[in-house]
Amino acid sequence: MYDILASAPHQAARPGTPAGQVSRRHLAPLRSIIAAWRERTWRERIRFRWQLEQMSKDNPHLIDDIGLTKRQVEEEIAKPFWQR
Repeated sequence: MYDILASAPHQAARPGTPAGQVSRRHLAPLRSIIAAWRERTWRERIRFRWQLEQMSKDNPHLIDDIGLTKRQVEEEIAKPFWQR
């Protein structure tokens, strides 16, 4: 497997790849890794906000225990899934 993040001299040594350019074929694994990471992180944010909402409804005293105010919890729950 080729080093995707190789420097330009290494890229130039590969047949058919101009210096300083990486072929799409070499970027495909990197793109799939990034896509999987992004999907995992937004799913984690959705799950975290859902759990936080449940905690604030079922056991509001636990919110104080984790060091958040009711307003902070409401702001976090209101965020769209793509925001951190």
